[in-house]
Amino acid sequence: MSAPAGPARERITAASDFGRVAVLLGGDSSERAVSLDSGRNVLEALTRRGVKAEAVDGVGALVAALAARRFDRVFNIMHGGAGENGVVQGLLEALAVPYTGSRVLGAALTLDKVRTKQVWIAAGLPTPRYERLAPGGDVQAAAARIGLPLIVKPSLEGSSVGVSRVFAAAELPAAAELARRYAGELLMETLIEGGEFTVGILQGEALPSIRIVPAGAYYDYHAKYVAEDTQYLCPGLEPAADAELRALALAAFEAAGAGGWGRVDVMRDERGGNWLLEVNTTPGMTSHSLVPKAARAVGIEFDELVWRILETSVGPRGAR
Repeated sequence: MSAPAGPARERITAASDFGRVAVLLGGDSSERAVSLDSGRNVLEALTRRGVKAEAVDGVGALVAALAARRFDRVFNIMHGGAGENGVVQGLLEALAVPYTGSRVLGAALTLDKVRTKQVWIAAGLPTPRYERLAPGGDVQAAAARIGLPLIVKPSLEGSSVGVSRVFAAAELPAAAELARRYAGELLMETLIEGGEFTVGILQGEALPSIRIVPAGAYYDYHAKYVAEDTQYLCPGLEPAADAELRALALAAFEAAGAGGWGRVDVMRDERGGNWLLEVNTTPGMTSHSLVPKAARAVGIEFDELVWRILETSVGPRGAR
């Protein structure tokens, strides 16, 4: 099975056609620091391409800027929280301001890992067995139903924030305590032992997969944003298997209502089975980030990637 080609992208050749662009970054989520880094890189890339762009930090500043009619469209690179849960998207829809990336439904759904898994299961797509726990839920009983080893994570966070791997029952209380420091339900799911992969999505097409090989036990926050010894193999598989993984990632992305651009994270078990983990509708754009690496593998350098992401605010998806 090969990855299907997406619709023809909206092509913009003149920077002036974008008008004045607000690069929305920062905010107050746990991913603020990463968003500031991503936003700086995006702003510099747009400026190099001649786009009139300015940084705007957080929703309050964005509302004030739009009320003053300072911008014509928004490049949303505010990770987590209001940037990815449908709040910013709903605001911009209400104000008839074009913006990049997924619309309200796709953003709100995919930030919630539990609901995303429910949609995938309904669509017949493979995702690890899981338990959903409200505050006060019986962690030990849920773990017994899933079986060890397992993953414990907050359902509404990204960037591996609050995530623990649990191999023994004695490790459960600390893992649950860490995950419950963050808002939302607690998600427990079967730990798939094997290779860790990610697939970038850009304008309806799946980019080559990346196999992530961290120096440590797994791909945690440090390995993602700090360490220099994490290996990224792109493409991560031989052609037939890579095409199958890309097709699955694109199907998962679209089933969850996501659009424009994003990233799908997948585990591949030792028998070659692919297991969907989550969708990120506003991935990182830092020096360690994965979508830029996958884009570069097919000849799309960083500045061109940023331009193409901005194009997702134009045309039928961007029309207001």
